[in-house]
Amino acid sequence: MWRPLIPLLAAKFTVLAPDLPGIGDSEIPKDGLDLKTAAIRIHALAQSLGINKTRVVGHDIGLMVAYAYAAMYPDEVEKLVVMDAFLPGVAGWEPYYNNPNLWHFRFHGPTPEALVQGREDIYFAYFWNHLAADKTHSVPLADRQAYVAAYSRPARMRAGWAYFAAWPQTANDFAELSKTKLTMPVLAIAREKASASTLFPQMKLVANNVTVVGLKDTGHWLMEERPKETMDALINFL
Repeated sequence: MWRPLIPLLAAKFTVLAPDLPGIGDSEIPKDGLDLKTAAIRIHALAQSLGINKTRVVGHDIGLMVAYAYAAMYPDEVEKLVVMDAFLPGVAGWEPYYNNPNLWHFRFHGPTPEALVQGREDIYFAYFWNHLAADKTHSVPLADRQAYVAAYSRPARMRAGWAYFAAWPQTANDFAELSKTKLTMPVLAIAREKASASTLFPQMKLVANNVTVVGLKDTGHWLMEERPKETMDALINFL
């Protein structure tokens, strides 16, 4: 999803776009598949490359990693962008976690894994179609095939679900981190009629300097459904 954006930023920045630990081509850790630990590992990657000042961007689960990164290493983060999700452990997240229509947040473990194995395309197509404003203008076919291939490999679905299974722990982590407000500039981008109503107030609770961009008639897949508007907002802010 980030590939169209990377060349536009690479003219000015060194761009790192790693797969999160356990996801895609990143090694599956033996432990610590939670959002705070993911942020620690991504920070270690930046450190290993001699990067001590960063502008951090995250979408969905990546948003949570990005927030944890900024909250733990505030002196190193010049700007933060959070895109279309919410923060576990910060006021307003409970209705999402407890909404039965969002069943997938608690859909993990041996039986779900057995049910989805060999049917990853059906499982993911539900989200690509259902969470888009227009399912015919969502994640493109080639990208869908790449994601299905990645998650069809052994233990990859389990690793992806581990981040959701860790949300109670993440909620405790973020409740503690949010006691200290972020001071760097923050941009929050979200679909106007859904995540925006939660994410924007949350970010104003945890940060002092927040700019919001609500995208109308847009679903969850901001980079795919509204690429120009999303990338313009990112480039202008970064």
